[in-house]
Amino acid sequence: MPATTTAPSAGTTAGKTSRKRGRRLRLFVLVLVLALVAGVAYGAYWSVSTVRASFPQTTGTIKVPGLLGQVEVKRDDYGVPQIYADSDEDLFRAQGYVQAQDRFYEMDVRRHMTSGRLSEMFGSGQVDTDAFLRTLGWRKVAQQEYDTKLSPATKKYLQAYAAGVNAYLKGKDGKDISVEYAALGFTNDYKPEAWTPVDSVAWLKAMAWDLRGNMQDEIDRSLMTSRLSPKQINDLYPAYPSATHRPIVDEGSYNKATGKFDPQRPATSSDGTSGTAQGALQGMQSQLSSLSDTLDKIPSLLGPNGSGIGSNSWVVSGQYTTTGMPLLANDPHLAPMMPSLWYQMGLHCRTVSSKCNYDVAGYTFSGMPGVVIGHNQDVSWGFTNLGADVTDLYLEKINGSSYLYDNQEKPLATREEVIKVAGGADKTITIRETNNGPLVSDRDDELEKVGQKAPVSSAAPDRGTGYAVSLKWTALEPGKSMDAVFALNRATDFKSFRAAAKDFEVPSQNLIYADTKGHIGYQAPGRIPVRADGVDGTMPAPGWDSKYTWKKYIPFDALPYEYDPKRGFIVTANQAVIDEKKYPYLITKDWGYGTRSQRINDLIESKIKGGGKISTEDMQKMQMDNSSEIAALLTPALLKINVSDPSVRGAQKLLEGWDYTQENDSAAAAYFNSVWRNVLKLAFGNKLPKELRPKGECLYVTPPAGTGPVDDPNQKVQECGEREGDSTQPDGGDRWSEVVRKIFNDQNNAWWQSPATRLDKATTTRDQLLARAMKDARWELTAKLGKDTTTWSWGRLHQMILKNQTLGKQGPGFLQWVLNRGPWNLGGGEAAVNATGWNAASGDYGVTWVPSMRMVVNLKDFDKSKWINLTGASGHAYSAHYSDQTEKWAKGELLDWSFSGKAVDGSTVDTLKLTP
Repeated sequence: MPATTTAPSAGTTAGKTSRKRGRRLRLFVLVLVLALVAGVAYGAYWSVSTVRASFPQTTGTIKVPGLLGQVEVKRDDYGVPQIYADSDEDLFRAQGYVQAQDRFYEMDVRRHMTSGRLSEMFGSGQVDTDAFLRTLGWRKVAQQEYDTKLSPATKKYLQAYAAGVNAYLKGKDGKDISVEYAALGFTNDYKPEAWTPVDSVAWLKAMAWDLRGNMQDEIDRSLMTSRLSPKQINDLYPAYPSATHRPIVDEGSYNKATGKFDPQRPATSSDGTSGTAQGALQGMQSQLSSLSDTLDKIPSLLGPNGSGIGSNSWVVSGQYTTTGMPLLANDPHLAPMMPSLWYQMGLHCRTVSSKCNYDVAGYTFSGMPGVVIGHNQDVSWGFTNLGADVTDLYLEKINGSSYLYDNQEKPLATREEVIKVAGGADKTITIRETNNGPLVSDRDDELEKVGQKAPVSSAAPDRGTGYAVSLKWTALEPGKSMDAVFALNRATDFKSFRAAAKDFEVPSQNLIYADTKGHIGYQAPGRIPVRADGVDGTMPAPGWDSKYTWKKYIPFDALPYEYDPKRGFIVTANQAVIDEKKYPYLITKDWGYGTRSQRINDLIESKIKGGGKISTEDMQKMQMDNSSEIAALLTPALLKINVSDPSVRGAQKLLEGWDYTQENDSAAAAYFNSVWRNVLKLAFGNKLPKELRPKGECLYVTPPAGTGPVDDPNQKVQECGEREGDSTQPDGGDRWSEVVRKIFNDQNNAWWQSPATRLDKATTTRDQLLARAMKDARWELTAKLGKDTTTWSWGRLHQMILKNQTLGKQGPGFLQWVLNRGPWNLGGGEAAVNATGWNAASGDYGVTWVPSMRMVVNLKDFDKSKWINLTGASGHAYSAHYSDQTEKWAKGELLDWSFSGKAVDGSTVDTLKLTP
């Protein structure tokens, strides 16, 4: 039977105040919306009842079938729910119900993406995306995990969660669930369907895709071979600077005798060797630009996959804190979106027992039960992306319905899938797989030609009409990461925490830890492949040779971890986990380069060495640190350059006395970042192949060997960039900072050479190129911000707009206005701790990824912990809680985080009772 409701109670005085404020805000927005749509075709369908229909009931009583007992949902002034129940099943059933109340449209879009069914909602424009996602088979693998891998308890929780979602959906039309469904009704008759447990499991595949590691770098390196020599490519992918940027784990080492990592063992040189050679594939050109374009079209739920995506987390032992107990901070860096990817929530058993195991709060994903990042009564944990290389591209020799492997023909595995299209005919696709994985080259006409010109060894099979390309990826094997989520939520000490981490196979994350007994720790979990000797995963591999097949996975006990390190703190910010010279296994060749992590290390150590103690407020200030490491390197040299043009000299003077911080009102930060962008373009960007450069950016260049006019190989031809999205290069991430740092003191390095143009002389030295970049930056900002440098500010360039990920990007203009929010002028920047990223190659300084939430957990008193979300609890565009945290987030403020029953009661403004 459908859920039934009774009249809401009057609520507290605080609740009345909150609701009055919310009603005033909603009324104001409604007036604007109705005025906007009046007189247009949509207006006839929109009304106050339409936009209010989906608002969730947050007080009174609702009957929810299947509950074993009464559940209370207590929401604070920001709409954040804390759920209280007497059994695990009731707790997760209620979680499903409440998340569906606030975020079902987001959940529905996500499950259609993970299953390759976006065309059912949005029509024929999504067919190619669906075809690629079906080829990857996320939903298929999620079903296998549910059927064969997950524990009975996890399945029970997933079933209860799904039942709660469906109890909310029962009897509702689309417009009763979300205003986006009302908008979709103009173009198709889509109806939301019931939620299933596998819908929740599949979300982990999307998460793993966006955190998949170095796949884009693998493509880019291959593409670079058309323009650059192997040495030049190595210049652009320098070794990790372990001498200046501390790895996560610098105490302990791998013990070859036991096959385990020992956190107490003195760090020594590796007992084994890491793969470094590329063998016959060094310098290959696989022409993978079409694959890169296809990847850019896949919806990125978490953020741009490149050197920018990452996170910060750190934990400080009580010996160095004002509380005498650990403090733990975390801020994952993801794409700015509306609503935020995160959903704040508390899940509380009134009495923790074998019947009801959970008392946990933190950040969850809508559509997935449990808490992903947060704390329970005993321990707290945080995540950052480990960045392990868990994908490889393979060239495949295809002969009809078979592929070549070790000189034998093997049959391709095939399956057909039907893509249903709203307002159009169904499309049937055939998916083919080798032993390495699905043929991703089947999903694009141009990809059929991948490998036609790829130089390979003489032992390679005849290419015929070209090699196909397959993808091997750890997330395409069923695993138990969903079990790990619940195990983390129940962990009581470091031993149980590590046991939970063992099952967190995909995506591979850095896990930091603190507990109420004063201990701190770190664990690198994940399913990380062991490749053959001499193979490092940086280039596509020959799929026909078993030498390049993955041999096994790094044993969990051999993965690095730390427990109460002597230094008293642990920092993870996507830097190297451990010095590769001291570890026998190859985790990746493509770490983040440690700019953020080293800044955090320095901030902590400066406080400790000064005799101070670190407070919650100090942790909060560190999260907002805007310092630019590359500015500290470049600015002294920029100031020494003799500038004759008075306009450029006026801009140069902005840098005098600048402390390298990137506040949103800083003119110096605006000018420096423009100079940095132009340095990268002149020194590197203009020398990259068109497949990596921004679409539409055209240059006159010498054609690659073998492609120019036969009679005049030196003739210049116009070549325009082809790449779209945030993967254009050079993106300005800290890899590029390290590239520049390594050549900076070499005035005559070849990278400083830049050809003459109609307006500029050729550059042959570093300072000549810097002077040209300073001039170009001056005129770029004159066009963007005006001639008067006193009016410049970094925030005017560096803006964040929060967009609904579907209709907010491609819907009618008025609907985008209704669903999106912003802009906000932000400080911070690329490779800063306050990581508001932007792509230096795109010519747009707009924010592409942000700290998607921030938290500081106080292990002395959880009720004194702090947190903030990027947007708000609600996914309803007219709710008072749609973006009510964003302004505070932009200012670096944090909200009080209630956890104990007493604190939650004190902050509650709305109480909803769910009854059987």
